[in-house]
Amino acid sequence: MLDRTKQMKDWLTEKKCKALVETLNRKHFKATYCAEARQAADYILKEAQEAQSIGFGGSLSVADLELTITLMDAGKEILNHGFPDQTPEEKVTIMKRQQTCDLFLTGTNAATTDGCLVNIDGIGNRVSAMIYGPNKVIVVVGRNKIVEGDLIDGIQRIKADSAPANAMRLGKNTPCAANGFCSDCDSPDRICLVTTIIDHKPRGTDMHILVVNEDMGL
Repeated sequence: MLDRTKQMKDWLTEKKCKALVETLNRKHFKATYCAEARQAADYILKEAQEAQSIGFGGSLSVADLELTITLMDAGKEILNHGFPDQTPEEKVTIMKRQQTCDLFLTGTNAATTDGCLVNIDGIGNRVSAMIYGPNKVIVVVGRNKIVEGDLIDGIQRIKADSAPANAMRLGKNTPCAANGFCSDCDSPDRICLVTTIIDHKPRGTDMHILVVNEDMGL
Protein backbone atom coordinates (compact mmCIF):
# COMPACT_ATOMS: atom_id res chain seq x y z
CA MET A 1 0.00 0.00 0.00
CA LEU A 2 2.84 2.38 0.84
CA ASP A 3 4.48 1.69 -2.52
CA ARG A 4 1.20 2.52 -4.26
CA THR A 5 0.90 5.74 -2.30
CA LYS A 6 4.45 6.71 -3.25
CA GLN A 7 3.75 5.94 -6.90
CA MET A 8 0.72 8.20 -6.92
CA LYS A 9 2.57 11.00 -5.14
CA ASP A 10 5.52 10.74 -7.53
CA TRP A 11 3.14 10.82 -10.52
CA LEU A 12 1.36 13.91 -9.23
CA THR A 13 4.55 15.78 -8.34
CA GLU A 14 6.09 14.83 -11.69
CA LYS A 15 3.23 16.61 -13.45
CA LYS A 16 3.73 19.69 -11.26
CA CYS A 17 7.50 19.69 -11.78
CA LYS A 18 7.18 19.40 -15.54
CA ALA A 19 4.56 22.13 -15.66
CA LEU A 20 6.94 24.42 -13.76
CA VAL A 21 9.74 23.59 -16.19
CA GLU A 22 7.55 24.59 -19.12
CA THR A 23 6.66 27.88 -17.43
CA LEU A 24 10.28 28.67 -16.59
CA ASN A 25 11.41 27.98 -20.14
CA ARG A 26 8.76 30.39 -21.43
CA LYS A 27 10.41 32.96 -19.18
CA HIS A 28 13.74 32.26 -20.93
CA PHE A 29 15.38 30.27 -18.14
CA LYS A 30 17.19 27.05 -19.09
CA ALA A 31 14.93 24.78 -17.07
CA THR A 32 15.32 21.00 -16.95
CA TYR A 33 13.25 18.30 -15.28
CA CYS A 34 15.15 15.75 -13.17
CA ALA A 35 13.30 12.65 -12.04
CA GLU A 36 15.71 12.23 -9.14
CA ALA A 37 18.51 14.05 -7.37
CA ARG A 38 21.19 11.93 -9.06
CA GLN A 39 20.21 13.40 -12.43
CA ALA A 40 20.64 16.89 -11.02
CA ALA A 41 24.09 15.98 -9.72
CA ASP A 42 25.13 14.57 -13.10
CA TYR A 43 23.87 17.72 -14.85
CA ILE A 44 25.91 19.94 -12.53
CA LEU A 45 29.07 17.87 -12.93
CA LYS A 46 28.77 18.15 -16.71
CA GLU A 47 28.24 21.92 -16.57
CA ALA A 48 31.16 22.25 -14.15
CA GLN A 49 33.70 20.76 -16.58
CA GLU A 50 34.67 24.13 -18.04
CA ALA A 51 34.51 26.01 -14.72
CA GLN A 52 37.54 26.60 -12.56
CA SER A 53 36.01 28.41 -9.58
CA ILE A 54 32.72 27.10 -8.17
CA GLY A 55 30.72 28.94 -5.53
CA PHE A 56 28.31 27.32 -3.10
CA GLY A 57 25.53 29.55 -1.79
CA GLY A 58 24.88 27.67 1.44
CA SER A 59 22.01 25.60 0.04
CA LEU A 60 21.04 22.31 1.69
CA SER A 61 19.52 21.22 -1.63
CA VAL A 62 22.96 21.49 -3.23
CA ALA A 63 24.76 20.07 -0.19
CA ASP A 64 22.54 16.98 -0.36
CA LEU A 65 23.98 16.24 -3.82
CA GLU A 66 27.43 15.69 -2.22
CA LEU A 67 29.41 17.20 -5.07
CA THR A 68 32.23 18.89 -3.18
CA ILE A 69 34.74 16.05 -3.04
CA THR A 70 34.16 15.08 -6.69
CA LEU A 71 34.68 18.68 -7.80
CA MET A 72 37.79 19.10 -5.65
CA ASP A 73 39.24 15.88 -7.06
CA ALA A 74 38.64 17.36 -10.52
CA GLY A 75 40.87 20.30 -9.58
CA LYS A 76 38.13 22.88 -9.08
CA GLU A 77 38.49 25.79 -6.69
CA ILE A 78 35.65 25.49 -4.18
CA LEU A 79 34.29 28.74 -2.77
CA ASN A 80 32.17 27.66 0.19
CA HIS A 81 31.79 30.00 3.15
CA GLY A 82 30.17 27.19 5.12
CA PHE A 83 33.34 25.15 5.59
CA PRO A 84 34.32 24.77 9.28
CA ASP A 85 37.22 26.57 10.94
CA GLN A 86 36.94 29.70 8.77
CA THR A 87 37.42 33.10 10.39
CA PRO A 88 34.72 35.75 9.84
CA GLU A 89 37.13 37.58 7.56
CA GLU A 90 37.73 34.46 5.47
CA LYS A 91 33.99 33.90 5.12
CA VAL A 92 33.49 37.45 3.84
CA THR A 93 36.33 37.06 1.33
CA ILE A 94 34.81 33.84 0.00
CA MET A 95 31.31 35.35 -0.25
CA LYS A 96 32.70 38.26 -2.25
CA ARG A 97 34.57 35.92 -4.59
CA GLN A 98 31.36 33.95 -5.15
CA GLN A 99 29.97 37.02 -6.87
CA THR A 100 32.36 36.57 -9.81
CA CYS A 101 32.98 32.82 -9.85
CA ASP A 102 32.73 30.68 -12.98
CA LEU A 103 29.80 28.63 -11.65
CA PHE A 104 27.50 29.39 -8.74
CA LEU A 105 25.38 26.63 -7.21
CA THR A 106 22.35 27.38 -5.09
CA GLY A 107 18.83 26.37 -4.21
CA THR A 108 15.76 28.56 -3.91
CA ASN A 109 13.44 29.06 -0.95
CA ALA A 110 10.31 28.89 -3.10
CA ALA A 111 9.25 28.61 -6.73
CA THR A 112 5.71 29.67 -7.59
CA THR A 113 3.77 27.81 -10.24
CA ASP A 114 3.73 30.96 -12.38
CA GLY A 115 7.53 30.77 -12.61
CA CYS A 116 8.95 33.13 -9.98
CA LEU A 117 11.88 32.30 -7.72
CA VAL A 118 11.35 33.78 -4.26
CA ASN A 119 14.20 34.02 -1.75
CA ILE A 120 14.88 35.60 1.61
CA ASP A 121 18.46 36.19 2.79
CA GLY A 122 20.20 37.50 5.84
CA ILE A 123 23.31 38.97 4.20
CA GLY A 124 22.34 39.02 0.52
CA ASN A 125 25.41 37.25 -0.85
CA ARG A 126 23.39 34.29 -2.12
CA VAL A 127 20.63 36.22 -3.84
CA SER A 128 22.98 38.78 -5.37
CA ALA A 129 25.12 36.01 -6.90
CA MET A 130 21.97 34.39 -8.28
CA ILE A 131 21.05 37.55 -10.16
CA TYR A 132 24.31 38.89 -11.60
CA GLY A 133 28.04 38.25 -11.53
CA PRO A 134 28.96 34.57 -11.95
CA ASN A 135 29.47 33.24 -15.48
CA LYS A 136 26.82 30.59 -14.87
CA VAL A 137 24.24 29.97 -12.16
CA ILE A 138 22.52 26.64 -11.47
CA VAL A 139 19.49 26.64 -9.17
CA VAL A 140 18.27 23.34 -7.72
CA VAL A 141 14.54 23.28 -7.00
CA GLY A 142 13.16 20.30 -5.09
CA ARG A 143 9.47 19.51 -5.50
CA ASN A 144 8.85 20.61 -1.92
CA LYS A 145 9.79 24.17 -2.90
CA ILE A 146 6.98 24.47 -5.49
CA VAL A 147 4.24 26.78 -4.25
CA GLU A 148 0.79 26.63 -5.79
CA GLY A 149 -0.06 30.28 -5.43
CA ASP A 150 1.30 33.78 -5.87
CA LEU A 151 4.28 35.67 -4.46
CA ILE A 152 2.58 36.18 -1.11
CA ASP A 153 2.14 32.42 -0.83
CA GLY A 154 5.81 31.97 -1.72
CA ILE A 155 6.92 34.36 1.03
CA GLN A 156 4.56 32.67 3.47
CA ARG A 157 6.12 29.29 2.69
CA ILE A 158 9.56 30.68 3.46
CA LYS A 159 8.46 32.33 6.71
CA ALA A 160 6.56 29.24 7.88
CA ASP A 161 8.95 26.48 6.81
CA SER A 162 12.40 27.58 5.63
CA ALA A 163 13.31 30.47 7.91
CA PRO A 164 12.66 28.87 11.32
CA ALA A 165 14.49 25.67 10.38
CA ASN A 166 17.43 27.58 8.87
CA ALA A 167 17.67 29.90 11.88
CA MET A 168 17.83 26.86 14.16
CA ARG A 169 20.40 25.17 11.89
CA LEU A 170 22.61 28.27 11.90
CA GLY A 171 22.36 28.69 15.67
CA LYS A 172 20.63 32.07 15.52
CA ASN A 173 19.14 33.70 18.60
CA THR A 174 15.70 34.36 17.14
CA PRO A 175 12.18 33.51 18.35
CA CYS A 176 11.63 31.20 15.36
CA ALA A 177 14.80 29.23 16.13
CA ALA A 178 13.39 28.55 19.59
CA ASN A 179 9.71 27.83 18.89
CA GLY A 180 9.56 27.10 15.14
CA PHE A 181 7.16 29.95 14.33
CA CYS A 182 7.82 33.25 12.54
CA SER A 183 7.04 36.30 14.67
CA ASP A 184 8.43 38.99 12.30
CA CYS A 185 11.09 39.72 14.92
CA ASP A 186 13.58 42.56 15.34
CA SER A 187 16.31 40.27 16.67
CA PRO A 188 19.90 41.23 15.76
CA ASP A 189 20.23 37.62 14.55
CA ARG A 190 17.20 37.89 12.23
CA ILE A 191 17.89 36.11 8.92
CA CYS A 192 14.92 37.56 7.01
CA LEU A 193 16.49 40.82 5.85
CA VAL A 194 16.61 40.72 2.04
CA THR A 195 13.72 39.48 -0.11
CA THR A 196 14.17 38.96 -3.85
CA ILE A 197 11.81 37.90 -6.62
CA ILE A 198 13.25 36.65 -9.90
CA ASP A 199 10.33 36.96 -12.29
CA HIS A 200 12.15 36.22 -15.59
CA LYS A 201 15.71 35.21 -16.43
CA PRO A 202 18.05 38.09 -15.60
CA ARG A 203 19.37 39.42 -18.91
CA GLY A 204 23.06 39.18 -18.02
CA THR A 205 23.00 35.77 -16.30
CA ASP A 206 23.25 32.29 -17.78
CA MET A 207 20.78 30.74 -15.34
CA HIS A 208 19.92 27.05 -15.35
CA ILE A 209 17.12 25.71 -13.16
CA LEU A 210 16.88 22.02 -12.27
CA VAL A 211 13.42 21.02 -11.05
CA VAL A 212 13.79 17.75 -9.16
CA ASN A 213 10.99 15.30 -8.36
CA GLU A 214 12.35 14.72 -4.85
CA ASP A 215 12.11 16.71 -1.64
CA MET A 216 15.32 18.70 -1.31
CA GLY A 217 16.40 21.15 1.35
CA LEU A 218 14.13 23.07 3.71
